Amino acid sequence: MAQLVLVVDDDPSQRRILEENIKRFGYRVMTADGGETALDILNGPHGSDISVMILDLVMPGIDGMAVLEKCRPAHSNLPVIVQTAHGGIDIVVNAMRAGADDFVVKPVSPERLQVSIKNALKVNVLAGEISRLSKKNEGTLSFDDLIAASPGMGQVIRLGERAAQSNIPILIEGESGVGKEMVARAIQGASDRRGKPFVTVNCGALPENLVESILFGHEKGAFTGAADKHTGKFQEADGGTLFLDEVGELPLDIQVKLLRALQEGEVDPVGAKRPVKVDIRLISATNRNMIDMVKEGLFREDLYYRLNVFPITVPPLKQRPEDIPNLVTHFIARFAVEEGKKITEITPQGLQMLQSYEWPGNVRQLENTVFRAVVLCDGNMLTIDDFPQIAALVEGFEARIPPAPVPAAPQTVPCGPSIIGGTISETAVFQRDSAGGTALGIPALTPSGQIRPLEDIEADMIRLALERYRGHMSEVARKLGIGRSTLYRKVRDLGLEE
Repeated sequence: MAQLVLVVDDDPSQRRILEENIKRFGYRVMTADGGETALDILNGPHGSDISVMILDLVMPGIDGMAVLEKCRPAHSNLPVIVQTAHGGIDIVVNAMRAGADDFVVKPVSPERLQVSIKNALKVNVLAGEISRLSKKNEGTLSFDDLIAASPGMGQVIRLGERAAQSNIPILIEGESGVGKEMVARAIQGASDRRGKPFVTVNCGALPENLVESILFGHEKGAFTGAADKHTGKFQEADGGTLFLDEVGELPLDIQVKLLRALQEGEVDPVGAKRPVKVDIRLISATNRNMIDMVKEGLFREDLYYRLNVFPITVPPLKQRPEDIPNLVTHFIARFAVEEGKKITEITPQGLQMLQSYEWPGNVRQLENTVFRAVVLCDGNMLTIDDFPQIAALVEGFEARIPPAPVPAAPQTVPCGPSIIGGTISETAVFQRDSAGGTALGIPALTPSGQIRPLEDIEADMIRLALERYRGHMSEVARKLGIGRSTLYRKVRDLGLEE
């Protein structure tokens, strides 16, 4: 939905001119014939929908300066563009001090007005992003900071606000990439633990032999390599919130110790003589079906019911297309600044295409897709052509892709026996592209004819799988026939994080 602009002017002809121009720019418009009407609108049910206010300074009754002073406490983030027929420097300075973001002199040209509105919206988005990052670091992120306009997320927010009022254990369920951690942070921000530590633990990425030490800590000399005392995640989160992401990946022996820690409110660091009391708020998250895991014996039933006291299910992005426009706007503003681009928006057709796609990778995939589009875009607006991969998957949309340069003739490099397509080839030849990268196969021999170390071949195989399945770790683990925690460990040990 297009953003809403409030026009405040006592001159009917000026209101009509501004209204027609703003509609032509692609925005929705609401008008007010004076300061009193404007304040009623801002404090009414539509006040939170307004993205920009264009305010005339000279009006009978409540003038523009009075409107600025009265609306700022409740609408501190609302961009305001003031306009007047008198452009004296004193008026400009006073308006800016009162909270105006831009200043135009009547009669303002359509081009100047359009630029002013775009700049105001861009600054507002960036201010919101900075505010969110600051609140995230301070542990004060709230539900108002979440980009969630869909009914499904409305239910999530209502449940989260209820849960935040107590210390009840929460289990957040949902597909990978839907934003479970953001919901957990908002719950803390709405609770009495606001501003306290928020400690995140990705249980699927913990090395199996160090899970206990990372969670509960250890004493100096407790085991080989324990040169110093280590404070575990439970103690780090003391007084605040501990967020266990992918909790279903915890080994069974650690599940027993986690259950005791939750029941007793204390942890046993490895090598410690006595337990340590901790005061934490526990929020867990999973993208797996925990009931099926319990039935299969992969997760303890008693621990499951201890974690699943207050379940919250975050719907996938395909079930909440209403959130996509705001998310896209948010990502465009962020990445355009990071990449030094002047991109401010996306075409209606491009947005329609994004809303028609199912997004199996959810918000994380949308974020990376917009990032790629911003890098590809040469104009000031994203179009369908900047999303060729998505356009190829959505019926009714087609991206115009410029013809690729004619590649150089492939260079053949004999490498002896090699693994190609899962079979051994004694006469394998590797084609290299113009950048020098290997296009086919994983070599089994070194250039000198010696057998390559198994670890190097394994690293190549994992790298190939990561590229083929675009970094979707669950899919890579399934195709390689190993567990996710094992895959994470191998990726880290082999230096393949990038």
